[in-house]
Amino acid sequence: RLLFGMLYPAYASYKAVKSKNIREYVRWMMYWIVFALFMATETFTDLLLPWFPFYYEMKMAFVLWLLSPYTRGASLLYRKFVHPTLSRKEKEIDTYIVQARERSYETMVHFGKRGLNLAATAAVRAATTSQGALAGRLRSFSMQDLRSI
Repeated sequence: RLLFGMLYPAYASYKAVKSKNIREYVRWMMYWIVFALFMATETFTDLLLPWFPFYYEMKMAFVLWLLSPYTRGASLLYRKFVHPTLSRKEKEIDTYIVQARERSYETMVHFGKRGLNLAATAAVRAATTSQGALAGRLRSFSMQDLRSI
């Protein structure tokens, strides 16, 4: 799956971008969109269906079907199912992404502040508890020892 599902398509995508062949570029973009959805679905099916006879072989055959220039499976799935579904849900998805970005920023700021507060508190505690030990240790040195340090 790594070779056929990712490495070969990545190289073919590189060649399409390099040659500036729009038709090939669009073909590989459709492939990557469908393959990403396949990978997301696979996360769940791998938990539920690995007991199914020839499960892994069917996954491999599906990837080859997506990839094949004869079947154009990725283009077929993209045009029949993915594009119409994404077109219908585009506004909802965009709203969700904006909300997720805002929440993630707020969460990062919250945890960042909390982490800095914890680090500052720990530094102050360490300094105050070790201050007595440090002063006692310094008193044990003679002035000559301190000068040499």
